[in-house]
Amino acid sequence: MDDLIQIVRGDITDEHVDAIVNAANSSLLGGGGVDGAIHRRGGPAILDACRELRATTFPDGLPTGQAVATTAGELDATWVIHAVGPVWSATEDRTELLQNAYRSSLRVAREVGAASVAFPAISAGVYGWPMDDAARIAVSTVRAVLAASFGPVELVRFVLYSDDALAAFRRAAGE
Repeated sequence: MDDLIQIVRGDITDEHVDAIVNAANSSLLGGGGVDGAIHRRGGPAILDACRELRATTFPDGLPTGQAVATTAGELDATWVIHAVGPVWSATEDRTELLQNAYRSSLRVAREVGAASVAFPAISAGVYGWPMDDAARIAVSTVRAVLAASFGPVELVRFVLYSDDALAAFRRAAGE
């Protein structure tokens, strides 16, 4: 099964996959980090699609732990799957919300027919989740979903922007 998971260092906006997962905020209207990079590189079509979702399906924003697909605009992908991870808390265990962000992303990938999916380290940037724990949760959740024969997803690539994140994900995967 681990031949279905790759861990690489790079810029997720350079990925050639069916779906790129965006570590989005609940507004779906762009932000910093991965979210901002995806919106900038993908162009206005992504923001237009997100505005339409806010005007129709998610007037109060996308709930934490959930995911939704839009066009990928000018990215080398068909879809952007916007997933809202939780802000890390030292006093409240939000692990299930982070797991749900990965599960929901893979469910949406299946629904749109994506065979290859690129993930960032959801919640491990400005949302403050400790990288080692974020990596452990990401890898174990994706492995569990793929083991359940989750549909057309044939490849999950974790695309990490820093050497520290890359090392944390490789440790989590037992590499």
